[in-house]
Amino acid sequence: MKSKTAPGFGFGLGFMGACFSSEQDKSINKFPGNDCRTSLSGRSDLRRMQSSGSTPLASKNVRDLRQSPGYCNVDIFTYEEMRLATKQFRPDLILGEGGFGIVYKGVIDSSVRTGYKSIQVAIKELNPEGFQGDREWLAEVNYLGQLSHPNLVKLIGYCCEDEHRLLVYEYLANGSLEKHLFRRVGCVLTWSRRMKIALDAAKGLAFLHGAERSIIYRDFKTSNILLDADFNAKLSDFGLAKDGPMGDQTHVSTRVMGTYGYAAPEYVMTGHLTARSDVYGFGVVLLEMLIGRRAMDKSRPSREHNLVEWARPLLNNNKKLLRILDPRIEGQYSVKTAMKVANLAYQCLSQNPKGRPLMSQVVEILENFQEKEQKSQHAIVHNGGESLTLYEVPKDSANNPQEKRNIVKSEVERKELHQRPTDSRTKTELPSETDQRGPPDSKSGEESG
Repeated sequence: MKSKTAPGFGFGLGFMGACFSSEQDKSINKFPGNDCRTSLSGRSDLRRMQSSGSTPLASKNVRDLRQSPGYCNVDIFTYEEMRLATKQFRPDLILGEGGFGIVYKGVIDSSVRTGYKSIQVAIKELNPEGFQGDREWLAEVNYLGQLSHPNLVKLIGYCCEDEHRLLVYEYLANGSLEKHLFRRVGCVLTWSRRMKIALDAAKGLAFLHGAERSIIYRDFKTSNILLDADFNAKLSDFGLAKDGPMGDQTHVSTRVMGTYGYAAPEYVMTGHLTARSDVYGFGVVLLEMLIGRRAMDKSRPSREHNLVEWARPLLNNNKKLLRILDPRIEGQYSVKTAMKVANLAYQCLSQNPKGRPLMSQVVEILENFQEKEQKSQHAIVHNGGESLTLYEVPKDSANNPQEKRNIVKSEVERKELHQRPTDSRTKTELPSETDQRGPPDSKSGEESG
């Protein structure tokens, strides 16, 4: 749950008294007071998760929300219940902290609320002095209260009492992808596990983009991808999420928010936001998983500070790609598959948004990779702690001695490259990424956030 992003203050949302699989276009303005009052305008074009009667009117504040049917399976907690769940916010239960506040591990059971089935939770307490405000808090309640998908973190409930703002999520035992991918020692992210995480995250984004009114996540990065006990990945932190374009609109114009290294170049330059902006962020994370480096790393030589600028030109070169792949997963993949995944990252990172695939296509591609990997003929032969990957010979080269020699040569080169001295990538871990803020788009009539 750890994150140090300074969230933005722009999105469209509204509270509805029922569960939905997409969300509506609403604008929010904060009013003084302790009851989270908001001003709502716009129309609803939601697609329901469950069939029921007519769409209820939008709730104007949390008090109205409590009196309405509410979100399905989202509970409203008192601050005292939050204190009990975290043992009075005990310091040793802190899971992480950042500009938003602090995240605690907690338990909600019958001692917290009579008759409540015991469940482990992660409780995020908003810091009133921090980067996030009521808008981001309300965005998370709104989006996660209405959305349900295996690859989105589940919102258990929330607390909005006096000045207190807390969110209660399902507890995900393995924390963030960032924590595991960039840990100094003992990395447990195998090649197959990384590919599964990439597929899970892609499914989460594809779900958001495929809603009746698309939702742009806007802050896709390793620290926002959480892992459960079985390393199933789920997207978290919807504070920057925003309604996508609708009708004849090609984009949404907004203030530039997010994290350096992950934001799409056209979004940074113009403030024009589309679903393809998320595809770029996905490409950055896929690249991080392939190479084992952070998107921004100033501890490296200057030309390698920005991972995409340094690595993208190398992704379509077999020899250079093998030289830069994460040595911690050496021998766990076929060169053929690694090349295909690298090519996918290359496409996602296209400077031209139209050159990037849709997330639904990314899901299809990754599923195809996974299926072929499971059915492939190569195997790992372990001998005294050493591993050798037996690569499948292409059908059209089965009877070609020269092709066979090239495959063997390629494998020998790969081994030699990884035997060379490595840099200190695992010795120095940087703080979380610097957040970026940009000026509002100057075009009249465009949204400010």
